[in-house]
Amino acid sequence: MASGQSAPPGGEAHPSGNPYKDEIVISWPELHRDARYLSRVLHDLKQDWKGIIAITRGGLVPAALVARELELRLIDTVCVVSYGAGEGAAEQRQGELRWLKSVEGDGAGWLLIDDLVDTGRTARAVRERLPRAHFATLYAKPAGRPLVDTFVKEFKQEKWIYFPWDIDYQFVSPIKQHRPVP
Repeated sequence: MASGQSAPPGGEAHPSGNPYKDEIVISWPELHRDARYLSRVLHDLKQDWKGIIAITRGGLVPAALVARELELRLIDTVCVVSYGAGEGAAEQRQGELRWLKSVEGDGAGWLLIDDLVDTGRTARAVRERLPRAHFATLYAKPAGRPLVDTFVKEFKQEKWIYFPWDIDYQFVSPIKQHRPVP
């Protein structure tokens, strides 16, 4: 899931325990378009990148798309767990930050890629370990935005973002076939 979505700072707790007031679904074509745009911006920086470090799991798909566009073959990962969920639910509750895998060095010459920076909790931890990496995300929210160097779109803090790998497309009956709720 996204590597940093959580309750907005100072946000009120909702009775359901979900701090999000709204949601948005990112489609595969939209994600691909945004990854190509991010790649163009990164290419225009005229850097000779050593490779990409993806923040798992959310950064894996954007990292693959950027790697293709920039013709980078060396990809590594940092693996950080910060989310938990009830069975069959979206991972909308942030827990204790746990490192499963890191990389050596300070990140100099590397692109650090993630899908989203939300509160910045995960991003801050990764930045501490890789302060010289160029941090790029597809999407940013206000609380985490200052931690990234490059991003494509900004969303409101209280929006929950569903990525294409989070959803399943299903048939929906036409509106006319729905019966009104009494």
